[in-house]
Amino acid sequence: MKKKILIDASDFNSTITLRDTLNEYINNALESGRIIILLCIGSDRSTGDSLGPLVGHKLRFLSRDNFHIYGSLENPVHAKNLHSTLENINKTFKNPYIIAIDACLGSVQNIGKICIEEKPLSPGSAMNKNLPLVGNISITGIVNVCGALEFVILQNTRLNTVMQLAETISQGVYHSIVKSIGRKKIYNDS
Repeated sequence: MKKKILIDASDFNSTITLRDTLNEYINNALESGRIIILLCIGSDRSTGDSLGPLVGHKLRFLSRDNFHIYGSLENPVHAKNLHSTLENINKTFKNPYIIAIDACLGSVQNIGKICIEEKPLSPGSAMNKNLPLVGNISITGIVNVCGALEFVILQNTRLNTVMQLAETISQGVYHSIVKSIGRKKIYNDS
């Protein structure tokens, strides 16, 4: 198990670092014949919580036979439909490898950073929601500070921070999939 990896989304090499980190996980999953699921969690109704749907929206064209995306601006995966989405994934795919993406709150010095961990994430924890842990690996974007009144904090998060995180994450995932699955396969399928 790797330690927690923190990547500053504004760093010049952030996309490459994210790509290379994800590649290690994705290649292992593909070698064992597992389908890769990108589960982008969040709501399009709150700026701070829109990271997942934005990433899903940016990557929606990338779904293929062995790579599927759940959660986008058009069809977000959030607290009210997470259980049914997980049930659908588990009925459709045998032992999928899930990469879970969500926004989170953290310390002020970590705002704008991406955290990758080889463990499930706990969606809705900032709002004290009791939702299932999800993902074999988690990617979280730290959008604002944690503290009191998390709902207000998420509603008042800077869109620029969320967009920069979404761009870096989507580019890192894209390049990781292209490197792992292959550019030729992706473009021939479209």
